[in-house]
Amino acid sequence: MSKTGILFDLDGTLLDTLEDLADSVNQVLSDFGYPSRTLEEVRRFVGNGAGRLIAQAVPAGADPAPVLTAFQSYYAAHCRIKTRPYAGIPEALRRLGGKYPLAIVSNKPDIAVKALCASVFPGILAMGESALCPRKPAPDMVRKAMEAIGAEDCVYVGDSEVDVLTAENAGVPCLSVLWGFRDRAVIESAGGTHFCEIPAQLEEKIEEILHGK
Repeated sequence: MSKTGILFDLDGTLLDTLEDLADSVNQVLSDFGYPSRTLEEVRRFVGNGAGRLIAQAVPAGADPAPVLTAFQSYYAAHCRIKTRPYAGIPEALRRLGGKYPLAIVSNKPDIAVKALCASVFPGILAMGESALCPRKPAPDMVRKAMEAIGAEDCVYVGDSEVDVLTAENAGVPCLSVLWGFRDRAVIESAGGTHFCEIPAQLEEKIEEILHGK
């Protein structure tokens, strides 16, 4: 198998998690007596970890700490209600997994990432934010994942400006998917240059990056 690995972001890249995230955010906001957020607001808030998500979701001046604690507990128990892989992702991963070692790196807490991916993408190494591995765009998670799967280099696949910056910080190329939580203009403004419109194109686009086309 190739020593080139393929690393994937999770939310917005492999899994459509937006509705479960929004439902969980709004449940805890309601519990604290705060107004709810729209699906599009939550879409803009995700990508930088749960702490940043909740800090943006609570009203100005509110203490996000107790809301974050409640959110983490509630979301852990309700993260698989509406969440599904994007159409074509399981097939694309099977094809790519036959040629490259794969890994998933996410800004969700590590324990949640491992539990979710074990049920949806069994057999693929998955890791998230922890005390020993800071969240993206720090490059640590990418480097740890590459080491764990025995990859000497990699292509990093994600859906946001955070992913573009993560790949840049790790010194690896980034393939940005356009079915996720950010539109092309946002990704391009962060420096994204390689794009994939549908999951069926993943293998082709990755090969283009690797072979300099």
